[in-house]
Amino acid sequence: MRILHTMIRVGNLQQSINFYQSVLGMSLLRQKDYPEGKFTLAFLGYGEESTQTVMELTHNWDTDHYDVGAGFGHIAIEVDDVYQACQQAEKKGAKIIRPAGPMNAGLTICAFIEDPDGYQIELLGARD
Repeated sequence: MRILHTMIRVGNLQQSINFYQSVLGMSLLRQKDYPEGKFTLAFLGYGEESTQTVMELTHNWDTDHYDVGAGFGHIAIEVDDVYQACQQAEKKGAKIIRPAGPMNAGLTICAFIEDPDGYQIELLGARD
């Protein structure tokens, strides 16, 4: 068994695809419209779905905004250098929620950024 994907609902599909591609370096793996259901699915990731866990962005055509909700936490992405990743994300217009630095009560370097729909993304340094 393995985790296939994580799905989040987005209000503006193209804006979200652009964010995950340009700010986080993911590739658009596939996208499909479902006219009868009035929604589009887009799958993005760092490698092929056959071997990697990916993100599924779901865009319901009649909804342009979602509340993130109190139960959702964040998406975590490992980066080589958290400080550099934050600088690059900020240059590309990403909102930095928590600047790079040691985590509370620990030594792990992390940062948080926000995607266009308000989902938090934790950037974590590579683990030893």
